[in-house]
Amino acid sequence: MIVLAGPASFELEVKRSRFLARAHPLESPDAAEPLIERLRCAEASHNCWAWRVGAQYRSHDDGEPGGTAGRPILAAIDGAGLDRVLVLVARWFGGIKLGAGGLVRAYGGAAAECLRLAPRCEVRPRARLRLRGAFAHIGLVHRLLRGFEVSLLDERHEAEGVSWEIELEAARVPEFVAALEDGARGRIEVLDGL
Repeated sequence: MIVLAGPASFELEVKRSRFLARAHPLESPDAAEPLIERLRCAEASHNCWAWRVGAQYRSHDDGEPGGTAGRPILAAIDGAGLDRVLVLVARWFGGIKLGAGGLVRAYGGAAAECLRLAPRCEVRPRARLRLRGAFAHIGLVHRLLRGFEVSLLDERHEAEGVSWEIELEAARVPEFVAALEDGARGRIEVLDGL
């Protein structure tokens, strides 16, 4: 999934109206409202916004005609192929009405350009596993942890053996488990879904 690596902004003027688009990473839907309040420009005529986190999304026109601000901002987010992002576009009215089409182009265009300029990064989903094995497997497990760039979250030595809590890229889990089973000849128990 592609997300923002940091905040970005872009300013646009259309027929004396000023549009300021600001994009921010958004970790969860619950974080949206506080971020919107922080980004809102009190002196602006309108503060329109949209956000997406996975399959969840919201948009708001803040007094502009229905569908002329929030939806175009959301379309810009989707068009950029981004996730976990919030874009707020503040508008200072310049005295000339832009019409519905003009508003859609201005809000959507400001958001799209802001996102085009924004720094991005790829986030790969991670998975947590718990492993259990004999003391004799410690060397094998640590070798595989390094080889697969696995994060060791916890290692416990108990009377019956050793348990490990690990985290790794979700896409590499089958390959890691196969290497573990091959190396330990099936004597390490793998539990997922921590």
